[in-house]
Amino acid sequence: MDEDIDKKVIASPMVVLVEIAKEASELEETLRSLREKGLAVLQVGSPEVPTLADAAKLINWDGQPWLMPIAAGDTLAPGAVGAYQKAIENAEGVTKVIYADDDLIDGKGRAHTPHFKPDWNGELFRHFDYLTGACLLRANREDLEAVSAKTDWASSLTAALVEEAKPLHLCRMLHHRRSRPMPRLPAMPKIVEENLPPVTIIVPTRNRVDLLRTCIEGVAATDYPDIEVIIVDNDSDDPETLDYLSLLDPRRHRTLHHCGAFNFSAINNRAVVEANGKLVCLLNNDIEIITPDWLKTMVVQAQRDHVGAVGAQLLYPDGRIQHAGVAIGMGNAAGHAHRFVRPNEEGYFFRHALPHFTTAVTAACLVVERERFLAVGGLDEENFPVAFNDVDLCMRLNQKGWQSFYEPRAKLIHHESLSRGLDRDPVGAARFEKELAALQRLWRTDEVTDPHHHPQLSRVSEQFVVRL
Repeated sequence: MDEDIDKKVIASPMVVLVEIAKEASELEETLRSLREKGLAVLQVGSPEVPTLADAAKLINWDGQPWLMPIAAGDTLAPGAVGAYQKAIENAEGVTKVIYADDDLIDGKGRAHTPHFKPDWNGELFRHFDYLTGACLLRANREDLEAVSAKTDWASSLTAALVEEAKPLHLCRMLHHRRSRPMPRLPAMPKIVEENLPPVTIIVPTRNRVDLLRTCIEGVAATDYPDIEVIIVDNDSDDPETLDYLSLLDPRRHRTLHHCGAFNFSAINNRAVVEANGKLVCLLNNDIEIITPDWLKTMVVQAQRDHVGAVGAQLLYPDGRIQHAGVAIGMGNAAGHAHRFVRPNEEGYFFRHALPHFTTAVTAACLVVERERFLAVGGLDEENFPVAFNDVDLCMRLNQKGWQSFYEPRAKLIHHESLSRGLDRDPVGAARFEKELAALQRLWRTDEVTDPHHHPQLSRVSEQFVVRL
């Protein structure tokens, strides 16, 4: 046993556990980098420290040291130790994991592919381990011994500790890595038919029977045991539309008549009050349903204890993404994350393809428990008659502990704003400016950074690109 290392470990509040790979040609570079920074190092897998359990025996646990598992070949950025030490000093006593941003380095030591990470997102972590290899862990001897036999002990240890307390994110590039884990694209969720409650689908409409018919036919083809459909007609005067509404089966469809200027919030609020379903689905009439299991997939998530509004992956007719969650702060307002990315592209670390918590989702297709919707007062008819009402609703649900959720396994086509048009006339533009001002006043979207975005990512682009 190396006595110098042993003494150094005992005296150190921060211990680096270097995971020895079968081919560790970069090991010396890693060890030199760590020791230059004055860090105690244990080489797990070496003759001196064959297993993680052996490493646990060498650590003085009385000082509650922090552990840093990294792979051979990885190095720390200048200032990393100081940044972590400051974070440790300021961290709450229950904090068990502190993680930072990372990038990759090639064979010539050149950095590329930076990962500017979101704040803690437990659902995203289930599909993409963006912590292990770029974090500090406060574990005890028993924690290490429990995962020592696992080949992926570092990720197993991280996964165990994040269950105990919310990890702390340092928005700094502190790790240079040779490789990082890839996201795991999820299978469809398991669905128990007996657990599917009644759902009321609410479809506002005005004329445009071509869109409405496509939407309603898609609902009819949806594989779900108990659906009520409420169509809210906002002063349709097209004879073909009126004829279509009159011929719908009243056993499955109800039509409410809502007169006056278009107010998306008021229209949906009225229908939610009338709804019989345990859950409600706000659905634009310009949505085209392309898979029969979309609603089941969303309902499974909406029934979770800490989930509020659930949004789907919405596609333009050409197949590009129109909506994959909403991030506040984009354009000093809110934007659709990953807009124009194609579903089979990598995008930003495949985030568009992974279920995850998000700050908001669009009400073009939104599922939420009816009682939760009512508990926060529904959509704000006064401040947000047309725009941003979904963002405001999600923010209020978030405040109650019901986090917004993006479900990419529910895919639909959105013929965006075809039924109502865009706000290019002076009246519509003035109304939009008032709604934008209200959003900024209530939620400071002109100042804040979305916790699932990053200060180093552009506030202008919706595609998660690095700021220039």
